[in-house]
Amino acid sequence: MTEIVDRPSTAGPTDDPTWGLTKFLDPLPVPPVLRPPWWGQDMITIPMVTKQQRLHSQLPPTTLWTYAGQFPGPTIEVRSGKQLRISWSNEIEGKFPLLAVQGPARDKPTERPGSDLGKPGYKIVDGVAELPAWTVVHLHGARTNAGNDGWAHNAGLEGTSQLTEYQNRQQAMPLWYHDHAMAITRFNVHTGLAGMYLIRDDEEDSLDLPRGDREIPLILADRNLDTDADGRLTGQLLYKFAYLENGTMLPFSGPFTLVNGVIWPHLDVSARWYRFRLLNTANARFYTLNLVDENNVPHNEAVRLIGTDGGLLPAPAELPSGGLRVAPAERFDVLIDFSRFRGQKLKLRNTAPGLGSVEPDVMEFRVDSRAKHDSFELPEKLSTSYVRIQHGSTLPKDHHHVWVALLLNASGHPEMWDLEEVEQDPGGKGIIQIKDPAGGLKTFKMIGRIFDDTTGIFIDHDKWAVWNIVHVGGPAHPFHIHLTEFQALFRRKFASTFDPAAERTTAPIDGFTDLPLEKYEEGWKDTIIVEAGQWVSVAGQFGGGTGEFMYHCHILDHEDEGMMRPFVVHPPEVAKFHVHPGGGHHHDG
Repeated sequence: MTEIVDRPSTAGPTDDPTWGLTKFLDPLPVPPVLRPPWWGQDMITIPMVTKQQRLHSQLPPTTLWTYAGQFPGPTIEVRSGKQLRISWSNEIEGKFPLLAVQGPARDKPTERPGSDLGKPGYKIVDGVAELPAWTVVHLHGARTNAGNDGWAHNAGLEGTSQLTEYQNRQQAMPLWYHDHAMAITRFNVHTGLAGMYLIRDDEEDSLDLPRGDREIPLILADRNLDTDADGRLTGQLLYKFAYLENGTMLPFSGPFTLVNGVIWPHLDVSARWYRFRLLNTANARFYTLNLVDENNVPHNEAVRLIGTDGGLLPAPAELPSGGLRVAPAERFDVLIDFSRFRGQKLKLRNTAPGLGSVEPDVMEFRVDSRAKHDSFELPEKLSTSYVRIQHGSTLPKDHHHVWVALLLNASGHPEMWDLEEVEQDPGGKGIIQIKDPAGGLKTFKMIGRIFDDTTGIFIDHDKWAVWNIVHVGGPAHPFHIHLTEFQALFRRKFASTFDPAAERTTAPIDGFTDLPLEKYEEGWKDTIIVEAGQWVSVAGQFGGGTGEFMYHCHILDHEDEGMMRPFVVHPPEVAKFHVHPGGGHHHDG
């Protein structure tokens, strides 16, 4: 057990990217597991409270907002089909625990700790320090009525509770819960309000996968910390982000990577198979993860993917050749065979850090030198219930089509548009035209660009919908749809003709080339990466709940700054009587 010392780091200004913190010093903590009792009680209360917790044993305590006093929150584990009611009780006290600072992008402010206040171009972000504890919980990936989904405007203040009901009528899969308050999700999640939620079922049990102390959550995040006058890390959470010369704010990223709430931890493992439930809770950081030895030589052959956001894959999949890319909100079910590494040290390493990261190491595995009997054998098949969704066969002919555009606006800020197909180009702004590879010209007009614009997407309950996401310019976005799990149908690249100043395509987008999907992208997901110059099509069934839901970019800064839109799921019998502008997206395919 690592000794906890009650002293700050002695690190001063240094070229060492660890800023005096010892890498792999602290053991990886495992969040406590909360298994609700199913004998006569299906309701629990989870308080949200202020807590001080060390993010590294060489740091002073950090003030956090937490679920049940834990960062990350406790892992909630339930059985498929067993209902659970949770009262999320807001008992948070004290001031907002973030110091929010912005600095010029040319100075690379996100690559180092410390507020840099006093340097040219750096200033405190007005209003963040005064934010109240205004929270609402979203169970990400849950099929539930909209009243339980964590509608962003329905946040509550200290002294209130959010009562939710989760039916859990879903196959075994990793969900996660986090704050979703309108306009401040990026700040609230950053204070510590996130945790994992696992659904179990008989199909998963029959595989006899590694369990107990060999099934471990790996909850990733990045953070920044302030420094004192002598350059020593203080433990104060620092939300420091960059802005461009035109004033556009860039998403947060930080120099410190945390796993299960600890900076650069280590895990002692025996020479056996382990199961890791990987979750990226970072605001914006994409990780590209590789298993490497002490010389940073990859050993991804020892890793197998067995599941994604929406549950088990049909068969184990190897890691992509360049490593596993994990966007914010994505989950992966990962098996690692440590038997071939007895007595060695391995690292999980972020080989394509991006966003100004200067320290790619994530955590260390220390493999016991003793041989261990392991009865587990990697199965050839995993989910026997899996069915590949394809146009013309397993996708019902009677389904909705939804079209969404991702883009940069005239000021260079990312936006997301609801699109409605029209017969011809009406001229003016807000127009996207596509030459459909299947034939014909499709013309779309923008019918919503910020959250509080009129709702434009209406889907019949229990019906399938194909969402077409067309990214005409800007950074990659992790695209998340509430209520459903979906499968990717295709990913196509194209040369964009979108003019941000004119807010329209100058010529129809044409010349599509299909890109191969990764094997894991054929699994069930609720969040998918969409790159600029790509058209990604996904199909999901919208059952399990009705009401008004949200879809959005899961870069939390983008979500808060406008990249989130509503959609409605309602019974088809009711839809006949519902009057709304344009008739919505009831286009059968």
